[in-house]
Amino acid sequence: MNITILTVGKIKEKFFRQAIDEYAKRLSGYAKVEQIEVKDEKEPNNASPKDLELIKEKEGQAILAKIKAQQYVITLEVNGEALTSVGLSQKIETLMNRGSSDIVFVIGGSNGLGQAVKQRSNYELSFSNMTYPHQLMKVILLEQIYRAFKIMKGESYHK
Repeated sequence: MNITILTVGKIKEKFFRQAIDEYAKRLSGYAKVEQIEVKDEKEPNNASPKDLELIKEKEGQAILAKIKAQQYVITLEVNGEALTSVGLSQKIETLMNRGSSDIVFVIGGSNGLGQAVKQRSNYELSFSNMTYPHQLMKVILLEQIYRAFKIMKGESYHK
């Protein structure tokens, strides 16, 4: 199983980086994990809605350039389907059983995802109706993927 975490922007904070590294290390016992970060576009002061759409589209092109044709794409979106931890585990297991062994999870930048990325998405996943910083969302996502594999294997961790 190949898991790619594709995000907009670099993780600068040491404490986020440490948490990300820890969960990626734990997850590596179950899947090959790749983390790809694409450049976030600078937002001008007093950006118009048109400016924000242009930013999302530029970031979207960078995201799409990193996605391979055979990858199953799961985008993290507020309006996506909310799953429990068990539900996410079942989703990943179902994909594996259907031969989708290369999954990419996409976390957009601070303005969200461009339309082209949303169109490429095979599945929209929501962790909450709330908005999280993308740095924190990467930690949460990796932890939940790790939890999903622990659930699949019937191993203790998930309570």
